Amino acid sequence: MSSPAKAPHRLHHTAYVTKDLEATRRFYEDLIGLPLVATWCESDELFGAMRTYCHTFFELEDGSALAFFQFEKPEDQALFGPTLPPSPFHHIALHVGREAQDGIERRLRAAGYAEPGMYVLEHGYCRSLYVEDPNGMLVEFTHDLPEAITPDAHEARREKAHRELARWLAGDRTSNNTFR
Repeated sequence: MSSPAKAPHRLHHTAYVTKDLEATRRFYEDLIGLPLVATWCESDELFGAMRTYCHTFFELEDGSALAFFQFEKPEDQALFGPTLPPSPFHHIALHVGREAQDGIERRLRAAGYAEPGMYVLEHGYCRSLYVEDPNGMLVEFTHDLPEAITPDAHEARREKAHRELARWLAGDRTSNNTFR
């Protein structure tokens, strides 16, 4: 009998392509507060051609990172950095405490961010601040409602997760968000 597979223990990084690494650095480091912790300048043979690029890492508190590539050649930039879809349902969400969320929102407003490039949604179980980064990517900074993240609440959601998915897929679209 084989032993169960071990799950990954944390996100190492998630990577995106940017056309302007300095604008990206200013946004993530100066406004959001994620320190630039590594910059790799590289050339690799990839898909039949030499590709020269710069790869930067902005660190989150747990050691994971948001990473961005900028390519030397415009054709590589176009090939590997397609335009992101203009959708609020395609985004990255980062967990923050309320104080951090308030600070990020203040700095963004002071830098001129406003709707529609920045907005807040109250989901009931969390408050989310959404902002478009210099690359057109939507980034969510979410703060959980304390009563939504208790061990009992977490366990109750976990216990019902498969049933709730099956119910929804079967056509029952009734909301189960009791925090709204």
